[in-house]
Amino acid sequence: MSTTGQTTSLAERVEIGERWQDGQNDTEIALALQRPKSTIRKWRRKYQQQGRAGLTSKMGRSPSGALGNFVPVLAETISDMRQAHPGWGALTILIELQKDARFSEQRLPSRSRIAAYLKEKHSLRKYELHIALPEPKRERLERPHQEWEIDAQGKMTVTGLGSASLINIMDVVSHVKVESLACLQTTHANTQDYQLILRRAFVRYGLPEQISFDHDSVFYDNQTKSPFPTWLHLWLVALGVSVRFIHQQPPAEHAHIERDHQTMTQQVVAGQSFANATELQNNLTERTDFLNWDYPSRTSQGKPPLLACPQALHVQRPYRLEWEKEMLDVQRVYDYLAKGRWFRLTSTVGMFSLGAQRYNASVKFAKQTLEITFDPQTAELVCLPETQSQSFRLALQGLTKENLLGELDPLTSIPAYQLALPFSRQDWRQVMLSQDLPGTTF
Repeated sequence: MSTTGQTTSLAERVEIGERWQDGQNDTEIALALQRPKSTIRKWRRKYQQQGRAGLTSKMGRSPSGALGNFVPVLAETISDMRQAHPGWGALTILIELQKDARFSEQRLPSRSRIAAYLKEKHSLRKYELHIALPEPKRERLERPHQEWEIDAQGKMTVTGLGSASLINIMDVVSHVKVESLACLQTTHANTQDYQLILRRAFVRYGLPEQISFDHDSVFYDNQTKSPFPTWLHLWLVALGVSVRFIHQQPPAEHAHIERDHQTMTQQVVAGQSFANATELQNNLTERTDFLNWDYPSRTSQGKPPLLACPQALHVQRPYRLEWEKEMLDVQRVYDYLAKGRWFRLTSTVGMFSLGAQRYNASVKFAKQTLEITFDPQTAELVCLPETQSQSFRLALQGLTKENLLGELDPLTSIPAYQLALPFSRQDWRQVMLSQDLPGTTF
């Protein structure tokens, strides 16, 4: 358990207050957070008496800690030295500072003061409150296209074409193999690859009610304990498709798509050689139809999936590429983001990242943790700094229909589109999209 005197983070203090509100006592919270009971009692009382405003920490010598009486750039330089050279001690760093021309006219800290600063910096317990993304309530799956599983197979080599990533989509209830797409020249499919296969699937079967993902970085922000939705996630929300993340490793969850990977590899790739991407994709499409219409499946009472469950052919939520821009509803995204909360640490100049966008909170809030929520009425981020009770607002960046459409937007805007040879991965995706887009010529 942590010792008395260590600094708590804003996220940790917020969690203390929320756990108390949920009915936990000081002992239970201390055990869960591995903090001294006295620390829990201190912040719980502040939260009781003052609410969120009472969670501002004023502990320590100064905001800069052990080097609070020295210029800020000196502390930053010491931190940079220690990060670049973990083996350097306080004496080595002091000697290096004495040789640094930038500090020739500056008063330098003593060896013991540098040692105190290093101890202070490295004794801080990194803690983030884990806040899961909002998800739909888990329901019993009973209808075709109620939930699709989607995933990319691991690294594979296709004879004649080299490295590839094979994405598959499976309908959980009907066991229909919805779509299969080969992404060449890569071992990790990107957002545009997943948009391509999903659009092809939507054209054929309409929009599903829900799609389940694992925690791959394309689907889920793995860099923080309070993840912001990825662009792919927000695109689906804008289309009215719910997103669910699996919480157990396959085969406990996503067992269907894992079996589908094996089936498609054996049916299409194993022992075969392909001259080009078109030949491979045509084979994937042909074998997908074979498995859906002709191949008896044990999970479908010994019948092919589409014969066992013909309801899967009936499109309940129709989709066409040329309709997508109109179908996208940004207000759905706003309402979804309004359910979220994020913690971000600002840089030395007050910058922070959220959803692949950079925001400037200003140097006034430099090196502070911000508690961030979203106002769906004004489309603004509401930022509450660690050391203040007054929030400030920043406009949400980048969320437009044009950005959500991505590669599809130019294809639906003009009747003719010229691509240069040889085709890049992006060109190949656009060619495949055009096959389902009437009125566009390549």
